[in-house]
Amino acid sequence: MIAVIALAMLLFVADHAGAASGRQPPPPGAFKGAPSQLTRFTTAELTRGFLALAFGSDLRIGAAPVGIRRFDRPIQLQIIPGGSVDRTAAMRRIVEDYASRVPGLQLSLAAEGAPADIEVRLIDEKNFRAALQAAFGVNVAKAFIARTDPQCMTSVKSSVEGVILSSVTFIIVDKGDAVFLDCAYHELLHAFGLSNHDQKNPWTTLNQNRMVGYLTVYDSALLTVLYDPRIPPGMTRARARAALPAVIEDLKLAVPARGR
Repeated sequence: MIAVIALAMLLFVADHAGAASGRQPPPPGAFKGAPSQLTRFTTAELTRGFLALAFGSDLRIGAAPVGIRRFDRPIQLQIIPGGSVDRTAAMRRIVEDYASRVPGLQLSLAAEGAPADIEVRLIDEKNFRAALQAAFGVNVAKAFIARTDPQCMTSVKSSVEGVILSSVTFIIVDKGDAVFLDCAYHELLHAFGLSNHDQKNPWTTLNQNRMVGYLTVYDSALLTVLYDPRIPPGMTRARARAALPAVIEDLKLAVPARGR
């Protein structure tokens, strides 16, 4: 028994050698009690996360997408104020955070009343169910709420080729800073094309067992990969799996492999 336990521990250490590292405290502006983050990842860790989060979705209406979904043009985002707590300025700072840290998004705020690729609607919790019903219909909204008990929501419309046509995001503003920040950062990842969740991934905001409330190094790396020209809309999982290691290494997003 002792030999078996020792062998298991040895295998565990070997499997995690060179794994995620570089722990840092949450950045300024994070909510009180926000988790720290790891900042250095291997190519394999980024590849695994990308494949889990860029394909699939909790709520799908219509035909299943066959590949990557993302915008193929500069993104204009409109914030639509609402609710009993004014979070407009805070939401604007979050958008600017994404724009500065992931330049490939080509993200900017649309002028008031101008057409936008993404609408962010700020609402009170009491209006959330009605907003989902208006977006998806009563039956779909009811099923989704029963399955996920969401506190925020994003609807993404895309073409059969995988180009995102528009996104609408609903963010609750009256349940405190932690819920607002977590929802805002989480839902924008969906709006840009990381449409799935991964409860087994300890580094992403898109793990629904975590509250993060800021743009992590890990998630900004995945978005940087998603908006690299070598990862076009419609790319299949098999093609993405083959392309990702070179893209990640060219972008210098991963720790160097041993021996280099």
